[in-house]
Amino acid sequence: MLKELAQIGTGELKGLAHFQKRKPAGAQVRQEPRPSGSAEGQLGRVLVLSASAGAGHLRAAEAIEKAIRLRGAATEVQHLDVLKYTNQVFRHVYSKTYIDLVNKAPEVLGWLYDYLDDPKKNDPIRLAFDRLNANPFIRYLRRYQPDVAICTHFLPSGIIASLKGERKIQVLNSVVVTDFDVHAMWLCRHAEQYFVALEETKVHLKAMGVPDPLVTVSGIPIDPVFAVPKDKRAMRRKHGLDEDRFTILVSAGGFGVGPVGHLMQALSRLEHPARVVAVCGRNAVLKAELDQAIQTFPKRSAVAFTLLGFTTEMDELMTAADLFVGKPGGLTTSEALAKGLPMVVINPIPGQEERNSDHLLEEGVAIRCNNLPALAFKIDTLLDTPGKLARMAENARALGKPEAAFAVVDRLVALCRPRDGSAASDPRYATARTR
Repeated sequence: MLKELAQIGTGELKGLAHFQKRKPAGAQVRQEPRPSGSAEGQLGRVLVLSASAGAGHLRAAEAIEKAIRLRGAATEVQHLDVLKYTNQVFRHVYSKTYIDLVNKAPEVLGWLYDYLDDPKKNDPIRLAFDRLNANPFIRYLRRYQPDVAICTHFLPSGIIASLKGERKIQVLNSVVVTDFDVHAMWLCRHAEQYFVALEETKVHLKAMGVPDPLVTVSGIPIDPVFAVPKDKRAMRRKHGLDEDRFTILVSAGGFGVGPVGHLMQALSRLEHPARVVAVCGRNAVLKAELDQAIQTFPKRSAVAFTLLGFTTEMDELMTAADLFVGKPGGLTTSEALAKGLPMVVINPIPGQEERNSDHLLEEGVAIRCNNLPALAFKIDTLLDTPGKLARMAENARALGKPEAAFAVVDRLVALCRPRDGSAASDPRYATARTR
């Protein structure tokens, strides 16, 4: 199958300049103005497609949509959560079951991750099952007729690829991988471009048979606001934090209810004076429980706590912080890297988060704590080691790609540029927009 994937991928590149001419039977041809000699509007109609199985896929899609609008790169852009266009049972399996496994049986999730990480395993069966349960999405896709699809989850990219293979739709199918490693489920036979986080990930895809030109190392797309420089002291003043106190940011909402109280209690044992800012998201119950738990901590603790609910200012809080403590999800990790924020990795989900953690440790960006009672010791030791935190911050900035969302958009614009003298130098990348 891997050899076949390579052959098909190369064929897709060769046919890229013509795929928009081959309209499905009965499809209407749209006439849309295209600015000449400019990137403005050149992507035409764009669907950014995510799936609400974890928040990261949605946030990556929102970041890309925002970048498209800021660039003015599309005549029209929509972001769809594909699970809203499936039946209720399927939606439940994809979203709630995933969250339940994360919170209650992460070891099962890790086993499934490893078991399914094989391009030859159950691919036709899975695609048939996905298509059977996603008929509303397929109908919407054929009605809307996008020029470009940008998929931040493998569910829509796989469905689109199967439809393209049957010549039922014609759309530039791009795949945005939202973790540092790439799982076999992201692979599909009819994709014009993959966007990945690391050069190592690109090497992995090439080894699995994906041709080099089909892979762009963009980084994981995050909100473009993370690329905006902000002053640490100013952000601390704005959010009511001590200007000169060591500040630890905790993404508490990612832990569920149980372990967070233990995490806060572990941080209260720090010997170094510190301010812990815990973001609880929309989980009001968690915030109330943490507030009660904090009241029981020893009054002699050198640590002060600030609890926050849902915020749209995570970039400012990451700017204000000196250290991030949390789970290494692809989006959260990429946001921290963009802000040069060192990390303490806690309880990574087996599978994708374990692999994310490996990269962070290898690059000298993070330390890992497997036992919460030792958390304060590990952070105190870090702070007592001259220069180590500063080196971790420098490594984080070097690894971060704050403009990843723009990198995705710009690459797609290059792929879709008309062949009128402004085309990319490699003719295989030129998409003839003749409608």
